[in-house]
Amino acid sequence: MTTIRISTFNVENLDETPPGARPSLAERIVLMKPQIKRLKADIALFQEVHGQERPGQPRALLALQDLITDTNLAGSTLVSTKPSDNAVYDVRNLVVATHLPIIAHQQLRNDLVDKPTYRRLTAIPPDPNPIEIGVERPILHVQISLDGRPLHVINVHLKSKIPTDIPGQMLDTYTWRAADAWAEGSFISSMKRMSQALEVRRLVDQILTADADAWIVVGGDFNATPDEIPVLAIRGAVEDTGNGDLSNRILVPIEHSIPAPSRYTLYHQGHGQMLDHMLVTRNLLAHYRGSEIHNEVLHDESAAFGTDRKYPESDHAPVVATFEFE
Repeated sequence: MTTIRISTFNVENLDETPPGARPSLAERIVLMKPQIKRLKADIALFQEVHGQERPGQPRALLALQDLITDTNLAGSTLVSTKPSDNAVYDVRNLVVATHLPIIAHQQLRNDLVDKPTYRRLTAIPPDPNPIEIGVERPILHVQISLDGRPLHVINVHLKSKIPTDIPGQMLDTYTWRAADAWAEGSFISSMKRMSQALEVRRLVDQILTADADAWIVVGGDFNATPDEIPVLAIRGAVEDTGNGDLSNRILVPIEHSIPAPSRYTLYHQGHGQMLDHMLVTRNLLAHYRGSEIHNEVLHDESAAFGTDRKYPESDHAPVVATFEFE
């Protein structure tokens, strides 16, 4: 019997800080390392992992390496999203960490979904022609050998609901010149989020077309609640497609086995929201043994005085699922 624990955790801008800045990376790690130890994850999906610079060396995941030191993930293989060179991105890398053998990996960004084109209505000056609406963050697909069989792990961080800037419509970082411009910025962000969701769903269908019995786990920060379209699009439930012949292609949210009052990964304006999900193919349910959401210490990230200095840990809660394979 092989027991595998798979986790997803948005570590919220994990990075070094300038000298004297608070909270320092060391202060954050003191609070967050026990969270990593508690996961006991064999496969860990991380979001918002920043890269660090060193003279004469490629940018690397040094902050994450510090975080997982002295945990069961220490020394694990780190597969990350990357730009065209051999470094990692400056900010918001997706990372899969595991000691299990890696078979293959790839990243996708507008590879299975073309960038939509759109002419902004409120831009100052007006767009003379439509522009491409591309996404900032790739999708990370890692194949891991599990007793000789591939497990497809897809790590995602969908676009947030923060409106995309519109030229000439920002008075400052947080202040919009006009309400319709704010609305259009939100619309553009939703296009990016749905482009990513569609790309994930198309990747899932590609995998299942090649192998109808494939094991697939899609995890990460979806920036969407369970009843919002990005999550529903990736799940492909029969209730939405109306096609019972697609029942073996649906993805099941493991969070459904967690009692509703505890089913949240972010606390915002006094309400818990389930934004971080783990969706699995139906065949994995035979091996599924249960889930946990470690949300006991979440603070309200929208509180007026809830600064990072007061709350150095992440504002997301980790999710972990346990599977047993014979």
